[in-house]
Amino acid sequence: MGFGTWGTVALKALINADYKIPLVITHPQSNHPYEQIWNDSVAKLAQENRIPIIERKYANDTDIEKLLEEIEPTIILSSNWRTWLSPKILSIPKLGGINIHDAPLPRYAGFAPINWAIINGENRTGVTAHMMAEDFDTGDIICQKFVAIDTNETATDIFYKTLPLFGELALESVSKLISGNVKLIKQDLSQKTFFHKRSIADSKINWNLSRETIHNLVKAQSDPYPNAFTYYNSALVKIKSTELTDEFYGGTPGRVFSVLEEGVVVTCGNVYGKSNQGLLIKKLELQDGKLINANQFINKAGTYIGGEG
Repeated sequence: MGFGTWGTVALKALINADYKIPLVITHPQSNHPYEQIWNDSVAKLAQENRIPIIERKYANDTDIEKLLEEIEPTIILSSNWRTWLSPKILSIPKLGGINIHDAPLPRYAGFAPINWAIINGENRTGVTAHMMAEDFDTGDIICQKFVAIDTNETATDIFYKTLPLFGELALESVSKLISGNVKLIKQDLSQKTFFHKRSIADSKINWNLSRETIHNLVKAQSDPYPNAFTYYNSALVKIKSTELTDEFYGGTPGRVFSVLEEGVVVTCGNVYGKSNQGLLIKKLELQDGKLINANQFINKAGTYIGGEG
């Protein structure tokens, strides 16, 4: 059961390892902007390997239940399956269900964990294979691997670092469960954090936040993710790259403090200059898709950025 690029990586690993896969269940294509990217087709991969396919947004209906009971699966493996599975469905496979989640559970359960981790300034993330339970991302951990988030790395960089781990953990977790050579680790749910799906509105810059938070937001919304954006003179601009300044800047959040050769400095939140508020905007994209240096469009100090279009 899976969807998008994460689902195809896990499925391909199982196919290459010659596991018998009697059924693939995947989601229909979605119009959600975050599901338009990293959207390699699980259905296409299954078709190429002559594996029966069913498309469902949810998979708790009576037809799925009866079909699984006929198949008598040993394991359900989930990779980017995005909706809740009922205890009834999870009770059908002999050894239960495994889910692979791109976060170091119990932290960053839920959606868009890479983006949220970078926004929050984390220095590492990971991928977890765990038993599926009634509640999202709460089951016992089978295996887990971690990757560092370096200072200048974007969400796209971390996506590519974590993606191979989906295949590796799919094979490791299935092998351990089948062999019985597995030591399940209960999650400390007192440490659990759960994040919602990101939407376009979540990428709008609030200049009252700290410069570090805004800088992280820009990194978290790197191409092909929907970019961080703001408004200048009523025009929407996407922010492509930013940099924390060494020289001290302070003042009212959202003020274009200085126009420099390398970009424009905007002051961000932080109680009127008790610490450095300066964020250098280097590259931005206009509504017509043109990519330019920030000082080609925002070229007057003393003006303000933000507000509405």
